[in-house]
Amino acid sequence: MSVVFIRAVILYLLLIFSVRLMGKRQIGELQPSELAITILISNIATLPVEDTGLPLLTGIIPIITLASLDVIMSWLGMKSRAVRRFTCGTPVIIIRDGKLDQKQMRAIRFTVDDLMASLRGQGIFDISEVQFAIVETTGSLSVYQKYQYRNVTNEDINLKNKSTDPPEVVVADGELIRDAMARFRLSEEWIEHILKKEKTSVEDVFLMTVDPNRKYSVIKNEPKKKE
Repeated sequence: MSVVFIRAVILYLLLIFSVRLMGKRQIGELQPSELAITILISNIATLPVEDTGLPLLTGIIPIITLASLDVIMSWLGMKSRAVRRFTCGTPVIIIRDGKLDQKQMRAIRFTVDDLMASLRGQGIFDISEVQFAIVETTGSLSVYQKYQYRNVTNEDINLKNKSTDPPEVVVADGELIRDAMARFRLSEEWIEHILKKEKTSVEDVFLMTVDPNRKYSVIKNEPKKKE
């Protein structure tokens, strides 16, 4: 059992390293080549864990090879449009000026149910409101609405204001987030002063956020219930 445990831990750490090496993506954002490599790596990793008779290197070498291959292909894709098209494909326009391109939908096997579900996910229930709809290489749908159906912006109604960065977490679960503090030039003494005004301490804070204007929000830890 100890051999299986050690192998599992080693392969787990190696998988984390490989996924980090391949880049930060959610499953739904993976390109076809990335998805194929992810599936292969997950299958390969299980073999040395299930069969302790196999050398651990039979799992480690293929995983490192596949992860490295993905990085190389990504680099080549940045240099060559042809490589990018081969590994990732190209986006496909399926709606133009409110009209469906049924031929393109059939070519990429994108059903009406897929289309309507994707549109509803973006708050659109009527195809005639869509100027352009593009199926991206990840399978997601990007929608550009007709002018009269777009949300009103501050610029449309001539509201002027300065753009600012959003609030950031500076205390989480009783710990200071020093990267955020450095970005907003906040000292530990300033945070302690604010928390003192709130009659609490860093250790008792569940979440504290601060914006660039030093407007803050503090959420204290809930008291633990006695069993």
